[in-house]
Amino acid sequence: MHSSLPLPDSDALAHSDQLSEALRAEILAQGGVMPFSRFMELSLYAPGLGYYSAGASKFGPAGDFTTAPEMGPLFTATLANAVAPVMQQLGPQARFLELGGGSGAFAEIMLKRLLELDALPERYAILEPSADLRERQRERLEKALIPPVFALVEWLDRPFDDDWDGMVFANEVIDALPTPRFLAKDGMIHEETVELDAEGAFMRGAQPADALLSAAVRHVERYVGKPFADGYRSELLPQLPYWIQAVAGGLKRGAMLFVDYGYPRHEYYQEERDDGTVRAFYRHHVHNDFYKWPGLQDITASVDFTALAEAGTGAGFELAGYCTQSSFLLGNGLDRLLALAEERTDEVGKLRLRDQVKKLTLPTEMGERFQVMGFQRDVSMDASFLVGDLTWRL
Repeated sequence: MHSSLPLPDSDALAHSDQLSEALRAEILAQGGVMPFSRFMELSLYAPGLGYYSAGASKFGPAGDFTTAPEMGPLFTATLANAVAPVMQQLGPQARFLELGGGSGAFAEIMLKRLLELDALPERYAILEPSADLRERQRERLEKALIPPVFALVEWLDRPFDDDWDGMVFANEVIDALPTPRFLAKDGMIHEETVELDAEGAFMRGAQPADALLSAAVRHVERYVGKPFADGYRSELLPQLPYWIQAVAGGLKRGAMLFVDYGYPRHEYYQEERDDGTVRAFYRHHVHNDFYKWPGLQDITASVDFTALAEAGTGAGFELAGYCTQSSFLLGNGLDRLLALAEERTDEVGKLRLRDQVKKLTLPTEMGERFQVMGFQRDVSMDASFLVGDLTWRL
């Protein structure tokens, strides 16, 4: 199975075996059953062993996937055009909270562009659970930024716990939140589990869902207008409202901006998508064997943007807008930034810039698969969503 996947080296396999043994031990300690969400959580975030906690390269050509900020500066510089007016409305005490800093590429370009636009925050905080990634981010930003701007950067273990004004930003973060999976069976809702077969290999199981998951699934059924068919499997995040409230913390005035891949609810839970959206990323290969090589591959699920809208407005924010990534970038000056960048480079550089724009905006690339949703509280971010509004699809 998956013979096309490149094989990990012996050290990587030993690392994965170590995490696999820890997973098996916990499954056995829990009576032979582990919720899928717990399997995903440990696979991604187990201290020292999980995909995001260990030191392997994840981003760019040498990693497992390439995020928009890693492609070049145009994505982040365009987002800065949308962020700057919010920061200016909030004044010099505004903060910027980035969830999951990746390689540090986003923070570098965002801070440089906000400096150009006279919209620097008082503090630029990166909430990053990986000690290895923190160090890489620190090294990159210290080299790339002038000292007064680098001095604004800090790393957090948890969201701000005091009252603050500012902006929360997350690119491809919600898709990596450990998600429960459910199964509709005999009129009941079950939670998907991970169990062990006779040889100790991970296999799919199910157990009756708890009240929280059952209620969340029934809410989705009412929204789409019919019960799920027998045997239908998918995932949802009943904890998303609590997560939104946690990351916003004491945010009094400001905005939140999320970029991720996903669908509005009616499209997410289509009849033909009867095994959900969870998949694994390994060295730029996408596959559906998320039990394979724990700790060496990313595991993600698409975002239900209707659920995100419900969570944000439920936390007391106003929905500022929802559109495709392509519409958001084009509506916030991507074409102008491209023209300026082309003036400063040669023909080879121009080709690279245009390739970057194609990947960011074409429907067959990231343009429509990725979507952007914004929330606001006592500030205005509506102008950033004037092109291609999709709120009617929620």
